[in-house]
Amino acid sequence: MILVAIVCAVLGAVCSAIGAQLQHAGVRAETAESKLTLRKLGRLVRNPAWLRGFGVLFACAVLQIAALTFAPVTVVAPIVVLALPMVALLNARELDVAGWIAVAATTAAIALFVSRTAGESIEREIPARSVLAAAQYVGLGMALLCLLAAVGHGIVRCVALAMAAGAAYGLVAVLVRDVTYTVRMEGLSQLPVVSLAGLVLAFLAGSWLIQLGYASGPPDVVVGAQTMVNPAVATAIGFSVLGEASGVTGSDFLTTLVVCGAVAVTGIIVLARHHPDAIERRRLRREAPQS
Repeated sequence: MILVAIVCAVLGAVCSAIGAQLQHAGVRAETAESKLTLRKLGRLVRNPAWLRGFGVLFACAVLQIAALTFAPVTVVAPIVVLALPMVALLNARELDVAGWIAVAATTAAIALFVSRTAGESIEREIPARSVLAAAQYVGLGMALLCLLAAVGHGIVRCVALAMAAGAAYGLVAVLVRDVTYTVRMEGLSQLPVVSLAGLVLAFLAGSWLIQLGYASGPPDVVVGAQTMVNPAVATAIGFSVLGEASGVTGSDFLTTLVVCGAVAVTGIIVLARHHPDAIERRRLRREAPQS
C-alpha cells in the first residue's frame, strides 16, 4: 500500500501545481487595482480561473488524504515538494538559469531528506496531547510569520504569507493522518473529533494565507515557499511528536535536516530574487528617481 500512497502523493503534487497557477491568475485578476480584502472574497469565489483552481486543489486534497491513509506522514509529506518544479515547468519561459538552479537545489534537498529517512518510517497512534502540542507550536510559528508579513512589503510579505500557509498545511497533513489512521484501525466510533476540528481550522487558515500570498507575489515563489515549509513542518512533527522514524539515529537526522534545510531555504531565496516579477520591480525602483 505504500506504493499506492506514493502514487497518490505524486498526483496530488501535480494537482497542487496546476491549481496554484489557476488560483494565482484568479487572485491577480481581482486585485489588479488594490489588495485582496474580505469584501473582494465574494467576487473571487466567482472568478472562473479561481474556481477551476479550487476544483483542481480539491482533487489534490482527496489524493493527499488517500496517500496519508496508507502511509506515514514522513513518507507522504515531503513528496509535496514536487509541486515546485511542476510550477516552474508551467512558467518555463519566465525562469532564468539561476531560477532553474534554485528549483533543482530545493527539489534535490528534499529528495535527499526523503531518501535518508523514509525507509525507517513506521506507523504509530497519535496521542491527543501530541496533537495539542503540535498545534501550539505550529500556531506560534504562523503568528510570527503573519507578523512579519504585516510589517513587510513585496516579496518579503509574499514569502512570509506562503510560509505561514505551509506551516498550516503541514499541520493539516498530521491531523489528516491522525483521523484516517484512527478510523482505519478503530472505526468511525473512535473518530478523533479534536483532530478533525483542528484540521478544518488549519486548512481554512492556510487557504486564506495562500490567497494573500498570490496577491503579493508570483505563484512560483508562493508555491515554493509553502512547499518548502509544508513537508518540513509535517516531517518534523512526524519525527519529534509521532515517532515515525525511531530507527533513524539522532546524528543522521540532525545532519540531514540542517544541510537539506539550508539548501532548500537558499533555493527559495534565490528563486524569489531571480523571478521575472522581482527583477521587474527592482528595475522600476532604479528608474523611479530618473523619471
